[in-house]
Amino acid sequence: MTSTHRRLRKAVLPVAGLGTRVLPGTKTTPKELLNVVDRPILSYIVEEAREAGIEHIVFVTGRAKQAIEDYFDHQVELEAQLEAKGKTDILEMMNAELASAGEMSFTRQMQPKGLGHAVWCARDIIGDEPFAVILPDVIVDAQPGALKQLADVYAEVGGNVIGVEQVPHDLTHKYGIVDPESRDGRRIRMKGMVEKPPRGEAPSNLSISGRYILQPEIFAILENTERGAGGEIQLTDGMAKLMQTQSFTAVEYEGVTHDCGDKIGLLRANVALALKRPDLGAAARAAVEALL
Repeated sequence: MTSTHRRLRKAVLPVAGLGTRVLPGTKTTPKELLNVVDRPILSYIVEEAREAGIEHIVFVTGRAKQAIEDYFDHQVELEAQLEAKGKTDILEMMNAELASAGEMSFTRQMQPKGLGHAVWCARDIIGDEPFAVILPDVIVDAQPGALKQLADVYAEVGGNVIGVEQVPHDLTHKYGIVDPESRDGRRIRMKGMVEKPPRGEAPSNLSISGRYILQPEIFAILENTERGAGGEIQLTDGMAKLMQTQSFTAVEYEGVTHDCGDKIGLLRANVALALKRPDLGAAARAAVEALL
């Protein structure tokens, strides 16, 4: 088994999903642009990627996702109005999110064939480099960010690095689950993984939670991977095949995960992150308590 170790510069964000779990809110608005407190989910994700040293973000989009590309571009009229009204703090915050030249690329997933297929769609832009995958509807409230925690481990061990967290044993059938071989603190050497195992058959309660660092050899595997769970091309199945020749390390990162692709998860993220804000926390707590 080999362990490759090249510098991490790129990340893939699969944003082609329809957001059916949060309809009708996503009928005309991409789920990745739904607000958590006062900025879109995707704003948190891009911030996390940049903190981890990512220099180039590849968005794998679908139909009706043009607003995502627009979000990271200038809005000249709005910026002019903010400047004229002296609202420089808001203007500076908006400008900080803009894409720098060459930082972002956009490619289409023409058919909804699953996460593995979405990642494969970025193959020509990623090229022969290691890359991160970040699920764009999962916010991890962590310091440092979850991807930075994975990137720090990757810088030491190379290979492929997967973010995991513990879930209740009776819910493992809902997640991709890793099969651990050995453990050293928060690092777990992996010997396998399975997507949504049948109840009672999961090899652990460590779920794959939407943060990955992968080697480019995964693309050739995904190209020939058959449809798996849910009738889709699963990234987990491709990783399981890659594990036959390359090392995989799971990292149980420190942080709180918010699944913003679910209505209650999105609500929970709004409340939790509002309560932590120095400028909004007290007012948010009073508002929540008044409703209870």
